[in-house]
Amino acid sequence: MKLPAPETWPTELDARQSLLLVDDDAASVQVLARMLHGLGELRFALSGEDALRLAHESAPDLVLIDAEMPGLSGLEVCAALHADPLLADVPVIIVTGHTEVAAEVAGFAAGAADFIRKPPVAEVVVARVRTQLRLKALGDALRASALTDGLTGLSNRRRFDQDLHTECERARRGGDSLALLLVDVDHFKRYNDHYGHVSGDACLREVGTAIRAAIRRPGDLAARYGGEEFAVLLPQTDAAGARGMAQRVVDAIGALALPHAAAPSGAISVSVGWAAARPDQDPSLMASRGESLVEAADRRLYAAKAAGRGRVGEAEPG
Repeated sequence: MKLPAPETWPTELDARQSLLLVDDDAASVQVLARMLHGLGELRFALSGEDALRLAHESAPDLVLIDAEMPGLSGLEVCAALHADPLLADVPVIIVTGHTEVAAEVAGFAAGAADFIRKPPVAEVVVARVRTQLRLKALGDALRASALTDGLTGLSNRRRFDQDLHTECERARRGGDSLALLLVDVDHFKRYNDHYGHVSGDACLREVGTAIRAAIRRPGDLAARYGGEEFAVLLPQTDAAGARGMAQRVVDAIGALALPHAAAPSGAISVSVGWAAARPDQDPSLMASRGESLVEAADRRLYAAKAAGRGRVGEAEPG
């Protein structure tokens, strides 16, 4: 894995970072909020259950939580966050009046990143929070570097596979549709043979940029799947939406008008396969980690190629 250059490591806190403050005592939440004003977006919860709900709605960059609360305790919330793949990287600071070593050991076992003693001291709270936010930002940068394709700047296959699994789980929980596209550059070996690999790389970069521009929602993901193949993950998208996005990608690549003298059409084109499923209607396609959905899209990709390339696969071949 290529690490980001040290000069790109975060040194200043990002005002867009989100802090979730959790305590069943509203006055204690207000005290922490005053201490942390200006360090990021502050959100509040008065119970462990509310904290988990807010975290699932929008993952925070840091959680500060009281160790002992009615219902779910701070340690139980911390363990639940740590066990959730979507939230496992969120650091948790336990706020506690306990000073025993056993209490700290239990907190670290639950996944806590640090502790703050009660009553909180502003300078200590700010220093510990700043440290955790910087570590979170650096960790995010490292993870992003490991999940990015070096040639196109899109997400890589590893990121696509991770997000596909995550979105399958999310769709199963919420009953939402999930769709994906597989995009293959037509006659790309001929392109490399005719123009050379340097030009081939430049072509893939342009195709990747066009695909990224074609998808408009922040939650959609464009990735280089391997070689001259790309993939697009489309949460909360039904079959009609997937088919429409597939055609948008075909049209976007066609609009580039990149010459391809070794192709019958004389220009770079793509073939696109798509698949969409809902957990209640297509349980087999939502099975395992999303492999069945990929296989369905791959069959439509094959159909697009069999029908002459440069188009969307309209049906899976029988």
